[in-house]
Amino acid sequence: MTTERLEAQRTISATPAQIFSVLCDPKGHVAIDSSGMLMSATGSPVTDVGQSFTVHMDREALGDYPLGLYDVEVVITAYEQDVEIAWTVVGQLKPNIGHVYGYRIEAVDGGSLVTSYYDWSDIDPVWREADIFPIMSQPALRATLGILARTVQSG
Repeated sequence: MTTERLEAQRTISATPAQIFSVLCDPKGHVAIDSSGMLMSATGSPVTDVGQSFTVHMDREALGDYPLGLYDVEVVITAYEQDVEIAWTVVGQLKPNIGHVYGYRIEAVDGGSLVTSYYDWSDIDPVWREADIFPIMSQPALRATLGILARTVQSG
């Protein structure tokens, strides 16, 4: 890991397909969010790079910036069925930030090894100068993996 990328891993007792179906669904993103910022989502499950859906956010959950309620577009940047999905967030802030969230999934004995990652290595220089990264922490990535495990295992 570099200082501009965080990763967390967990083995989850579910197939890659079961996990991937949660990660492709806008409602799945809300269900597994550990930050408390994702309030709801609209749109259809994604099936390819370039597709997007809307997430209704509440930054007050983090208590860092008083942005209140706002919407962002989650735009898929990597998509390999049952293997990897990644996205960037496009919102009201300009220039767009350019950070990427994603998951890699590998079938292993007992289920799937899931890697959650957060990468800000290609953020816009304006945001690099703001020195606000990382926005999410490694413990938050681990917590999301725990919620993902609970979500998938409960059906």
